Amino acid sequence: MSVPLPLHRRLPRSLYLHIPFCHRRCFYCDFPVVPLGDHASGATSNSVANYLAQLNLDLEAAAPGPPLSTVYIGGGTPSLLSVAQIGALLERLEQQWGLAPGVEISLEIDPASFDRPWLEAVLNLGINRFSLGGQSFDDQVLHGLGRRHSAAQLREACSWLRQFQAAGQLNSWSLDLILNLPGQTQQHWQQQLSAALREYPPHLSIYDLIVEPGTVFEWRQRRGELPLPSQDAAAEHLDYTHQQLAAAGYGHYEISNWALPGHCSRHNRVYWSGAPWWAFGLGATAGAGAERLARPRTREAYGQWLLSYPGQQLPAGIALGSIPPLEDLLLVGLRRREGVDLAWLEAAVGWPLAGSLAAAIGQVLAPWLSDGLVQLNQARLRLVPPAGFSLSNAVLRDLLAWLQGCNPAPEGLTK
Repeated sequence: MSVPLPLHRRLPRSLYLHIPFCHRRCFYCDFPVVPLGDHASGATSNSVANYLAQLNLDLEAAAPGPPLSTVYIGGGTPSLLSVAQIGALLERLEQQWGLAPGVEISLEIDPASFDRPWLEAVLNLGINRFSLGGQSFDDQVLHGLGRRHSAAQLREACSWLRQFQAAGQLNSWSLDLILNLPGQTQQHWQQQLSAALREYPPHLSIYDLIVEPGTVFEWRQRRGELPLPSQDAAAEHLDYTHQQLAAAGYGHYEISNWALPGHCSRHNRVYWSGAPWWAFGLGATAGAGAERLARPRTREAYGQWLLSYPGQQLPAGIALGSIPPLEDLLLVGLRRREGVDLAWLEAAVGWPLAGSLAAAIGQVLAPWLSDGLVQLNQARLRLVPPAGFSLSNAVLRDLLAWLQGCNPAPEGLTK
């Protein structure tokens, strides 16, 4: 069998930059963010200026590599930055690695943080994909999430992006929504999805609400003040979403992501393939081979770390030989519509046990296979959407429990 050079043995060609600043922290958010207040602007904030100086130190210390094919500037709210600040970051990346022809450069934006002239100026810098954090088209829901923008601002932002795309100034854009919010009924979700489809975004990211520790929502849940939909209702919401978006021409290419043809996020597919990526900034996590490098999540700790760490250098052994653990490759690979090639994984990790990896996993997941929620076809393992996607956590729990019980466990098979 001919096995191609694993993506994990190549130097990164994708890069993530974290901009931690927001106007305010949303009630569901546990990301490493720094709220600056509703009237803050990157152009006038000393906190933003100081952080960008730190971020430049982080970038300067990094190892060289090939030109970047995808760049993602996330947060936080990167659209708090001025056009000049975003331009300076892109110039740094161009100088340090170069930008490959056809590079995808994505920028996260919040409807309350920009206007049309800012968008047009940022497009002129080379940004060619936006990720718009909408979350809901209902003003009451937005208030309950702690969001600053209104539904009218969200619709206006969608209109601008649609116009820029139609004029050929923008390659693509994505709209974020949150599903299974407190008190959300089937009728309400149908209204929200219909409102989103009327904006005709080429890409939709629809995230199931997760109540994270330390958030306002977690505090409310402990007090019994967070009435979430039942599991059955949540499954109905996802099934309806899958059917409606399929009818509208969207492909369900990852658990939380749908796209029209040609509009999948190339950058995010890097994560789900297990390929390496650079990551810089507060709380950012880079991946190369079997290694993960997570930067500190507070400004003080990040500053101290920059003084002590000599950059994101990649030893030859990591860059050329190592591979993520098998469970990591299964976890990210099964998020994708196409699933994972178990024959390739078996060869890549050096499967040491008797019988094939596909045969072993087929026995472990036999109940899921018989229910039609998981499919195993010629060593290609995939979850069957939408029900298989909605139960992905349970399927992965069975897989991980089995892997942890494998004896003997080969080096690199598990963490």
